[in-house]
Amino acid sequence: MVSMSKAPGAMFGPRRVGQCHNVEDFRRLAKRRLPGPIFHYIDGAADDEITKDRNSAAFDDCDLVPNVLAGVETIDMSVEVMGKKIAMPLFLSPTALQRLFHWQGERAVAHAAEAAGTWFGISSLATVSIEEIGRQISSPKMFQLYVHKDKGLNRSMIERCKAAKFDAIALTVDTIVSGNRERCRRTGFTSPPRLTLASMASFAAHPAWAANYFLREKFELPNLKDHVAEGSNIALSVADYFNTMLDTSMDWKMAEAIRADWGGQFCLKGVMSVEDARRAVDIGATAIMVSNHGGRQLDGSRAPFDQLAEIVDAVGDRIDVICDGGIRRGSHVLKALSVGAKACSGGRLYLYALAAAGQAGVEKTIANLQGEIERGMRLMGARDVASLHRGNLRWR
Repeated sequence: MVSMSKAPGAMFGPRRVGQCHNVEDFRRLAKRRLPGPIFHYIDGAADDEITKDRNSAAFDDCDLVPNVLAGVETIDMSVEVMGKKIAMPLFLSPTALQRLFHWQGERAVAHAAEAAGTWFGISSLATVSIEEIGRQISSPKMFQLYVHKDKGLNRSMIERCKAAKFDAIALTVDTIVSGNRERCRRTGFTSPPRLTLASMASFAAHPAWAANYFLREKFELPNLKDHVAEGSNIALSVADYFNTMLDTSMDWKMAEAIRADWGGQFCLKGVMSVEDARRAVDIGATAIMVSNHGGRQLDGSRAPFDQLAEIVDAVGDRIDVICDGGIRRGSHVLKALSVGAKACSGGRLYLYALAAAGQAGVEKTIANLQGEIERGMRLMGARDVASLHRGNLRWR
C-alpha cells in the first residue's frame, strides 16, 4: 500500500494547488490531469444535463439579505447531524470509483474530512475497503448502500459496516435504473477502464495518471469483489452495472427492513418529494439527503435547493434534512441553512480537487469552502448556524 505521507500535490506542485481558489479552478485542473473518459464521468450527467446545471443555478435565484452590527468576533459553524457534531455544516457525499481519479482515492478524502472534523462517506462501489476506512478514520463516516440483486452481498456489506463501526448507512433510493449518461456512452467509460485504441491514446496523453493507475496497487472494488466480478475484473459501464446488478424491486418495505437490520443512523439518499420525505419519517429514517444524484439520473427533475423549503416545512422538525447537490460556494450553504437544511453535502465539489491533487487538493477545497462559509456568516451577522433563517433570503 502506498504511503499517505508522500506529497499528495506533487503532481502539480503546491503553488498550482494554492492557486485554486474555488471549485471551478479545481475543475479546470482536473480536466488537464485526467484522461477524457474519466474526467467526463465526474463532470457529466444525464441527457441534456439540464438538471445538473440547475442544481447550482438554483442558488442564483435567491439573494442573501445581510444584517450588520451583530458582534461577530467569534463564529460557531458547528452543527449536529445524524447524531454527530461536526465542525462545519458541509460534508463530503459518498462517491464511487475514486482511485480512478487519483491513486489515493477514498484514503485522501477520508483523511481530509477527518482533519476538517466533518462527515464523509464511501460507496458500495468504493475502491478502498470498509475495513480499512474503519481502522484508519475516527471521524463520522457513512456507507452508501446500493441494494443489489445478490441478497448475500447486501447482508455482507451491512455486517461489515457494523464490525467496522461506521456511524450511518445512506441507502441510495434513486438508482434502480441508470440515467442516460450520454458523455459516458460517447467516451466508452467503464470500470475498470477498457483498453482500446482510443482509451490508450488518452492514457498516453496523461502519462502521470497512467503511471499511477498501472504501476500502483491493482484497481478493484473491494466491497463487492467477493460476490461480483463486474467492476473489478470485468469492465462494465456504470449504466450497465446499475441496470444488471441492482435490485429494481426495492420498495419502502425493503428500505424499512434494511433500517431495522442496520439499527443505527439511517439516511435515505435521493429523496425529492414531500410524500417520500414523510414516508422516510414513517419507516424510522433519521436523515434524508434531498438529492437528484448530481443530475445523473432523471434529467428535467427539480434541483435540491428548489425543493428544499417544502420538504423542510413538512418534516424538518422530525428528521435531519440535508441539501445534497450543486454546492459550489459557501454562500450556497448559507442559503440552504437559511431555508432550514441541517447541513449540506456534495460530491463533485471535492472530486475535482481529488483528481487535481489528491489529499492536498481535497484539503484545499474544504478550506476554501470553510473560509467562505465563515466569512459569509460574519457578513450576514450570524454568529452561529441557528442565527440563519428565511428572513435572510429573498427570491427573485
